[in-house]
Amino acid sequence: MTRSLGVCYYPEHWPEEIWSQDAARMAEAGLTWVRIGEFAWSRLEPTPGQLEFDWLDRAIAVLGAAGLKVVLGTPTATPPRWMLDRHPDMLAVDAQGHPRKFGSRRHYCFSHTGYLGECQRIVTLLAERYGSSPHVAAWQTDNEYGCHDTIHSYSDAARSAFRDWLAQKYQSMDALNRAWGNVFWSMEYASFDQIDLPNLTVTEPNPAHVMDFRRFSSDQVVAFNRAQARIIRRYSSAPITHNYMGRITEFDHWAVGADLDIASWDSYPLGFLSDRLEASATHKAAFLRQGDPDFQAFHHDLYRGVGRGRWWVMEQQPGPVNWAPYNPAPLPGMVRLWTWEAFAHGAEAVCYFRWRQAPFGQEQMHAGLLRPDSAPAPALAEAAQVARELTDAPEQGCAPGDVALVFDYESAWAWTTQPQGADFDYFRLCFAWYRALRRLGLNIDIIPPDAEDLSPWRLVLAPGLFTLSDRLRAALPSCRGAVVFGPRANARTRDFAIPDPLPPDLPGLDAKVARVQSLPPGASEMLDTGGSFVHWVEDIETTAETPIRRQDGSPALIRHDAMHYLAGWPDDATLTEILRGICADQGIATLDLPPQLRLRDSGGRRYIFNHGDETIVWQGRSIAPAGVDIRAID
Repeated sequence: MTRSLGVCYYPEHWPEEIWSQDAARMAEAGLTWVRIGEFAWSRLEPTPGQLEFDWLDRAIAVLGAAGLKVVLGTPTATPPRWMLDRHPDMLAVDAQGHPRKFGSRRHYCFSHTGYLGECQRIVTLLAERYGSSPHVAAWQTDNEYGCHDTIHSYSDAARSAFRDWLAQKYQSMDALNRAWGNVFWSMEYASFDQIDLPNLTVTEPNPAHVMDFRRFSSDQVVAFNRAQARIIRRYSSAPITHNYMGRITEFDHWAVGADLDIASWDSYPLGFLSDRLEASATHKAAFLRQGDPDFQAFHHDLYRGVGRGRWWVMEQQPGPVNWAPYNPAPLPGMVRLWTWEAFAHGAEAVCYFRWRQAPFGQEQMHAGLLRPDSAPAPALAEAAQVARELTDAPEQGCAPGDVALVFDYESAWAWTTQPQGADFDYFRLCFAWYRALRRLGLNIDIIPPDAEDLSPWRLVLAPGLFTLSDRLRAALPSCRGAVVFGPRANARTRDFAIPDPLPPDLPGLDAKVARVQSLPPGASEMLDTGGSFVHWVEDIETTAETPIRRQDGSPALIRHDAMHYLAGWPDDATLTEILRGICADQGIATLDLPPQLRLRDSGGRRYIFNHGDETIVWQGRSIAPAGVDIRAID
């Protein structure tokens, strides 16, 4: 697999006379890809029907002449102001009933058919014009679905579409009322037209109602993206991607990815550390200028799965960003480390955001590879260094993981709908298990909840899985080793009811969750091996083997043959040791990595990353701060 670098560029922001100079500097730095166009609708169509593509023609020609390949974005994330005059009801509405308004971006409702038609029109025009261009080598649909809390809309358009979605799913009101359990609190409906959106209720709405609304909202994103992808495919054979974000769980990325050729995501390690990660102040201080050692890797592995092996970083942080609560600069060498980390996890390309820092608009404080005065910013040299290193690096694929982790977006929706404890967050739970595996030096594949073949792995983990799908249940015997389900797994039916038999209802495992309790910060349940359960504890009735118990004798970890169930949420150190023991049982070798070190095996090489700010000596070799050590695997 060939690996390459790129950058995000906005020719409409800069005088045309400097485009060729910019393109030459990009090529000189070793960049190959340039993403353009994803926010340019107002310049492509200043007024309805007034098409001005000539400038884009020239920009693509200039970039292509410099040997650069273009990723052309569809501009549907930023509808121009005249669009609201044409479709004044296209705006999304938040859960409090407020329209989102014009003045930034992503100001549309996925359910508005008029806006969808406008998107299909502009995408068709772009695909017709550039589908056979020798310089347009890839496409990006829209931009960052879900960013700024924009998946769930409570507009009139969403209400109407939701009713239609329900009518198609349930066919009759009797079926819907039974599925939702609407006899509770006299919530029964006589017609689909009576059903409203689940917001502004006196207290919490019916969780089954909320769950269906979340499914519907995700389906609207899938349909919106599919409409664009199908148009592009009619005119172009170039691959299509979408740039996902970090810790966005409001729509099903697996479903969106089914219509794309490549998954990509926007990696902002310092912004995410500050803005999207539960961690102690000590941890955040230790990695202030490096980012969490596992957060980016989790998404690399997730999107490698979503892309069925093909994935990119479409936006890589090059310096301070503008949107986090605090915005430090990365340590020298971190941009290089982040880039090599992505390649170690199988990325085909890493593109930096952006070429030149903007002197106007909302992102003036967001660094680029160039300063606003066109002088080099620190990241440019690091990008050029990686480009030089790539010329001497062998092509490679990504080695298969030692273990697999199931990640399910419906589970995230379910436990957001009914958390039962303020600390029970599905992403946080899965990330804790992922982080423990990384501490053990393991390579991880993240797989969907309907995986049909588990034979590549000797250990498969599925914490917090809302409902065990028929496909995954049928696949369990194919695992070559152990399967571990975690707290709250298979705890609800798809209609959001407590199942009978009681959870976890796993093949061959005699166990019933008799009672659950959520724990506030500072509270815990001690285990007989040391360590504790935090956040969540389950009382289990079982005849299965019990290798770990709580101090009161209650089962904590149970197993029968290869099937395991962990009846609580261990603290981080305890979870690491529990997984170490299960790995040992399966003959999976583990390490004991220092907190700053992480590794990934790929293409016959072991990549070791020092996320710390001091030199670390490990296995006889010194690894510098923000350093990357690459070794051949024996």
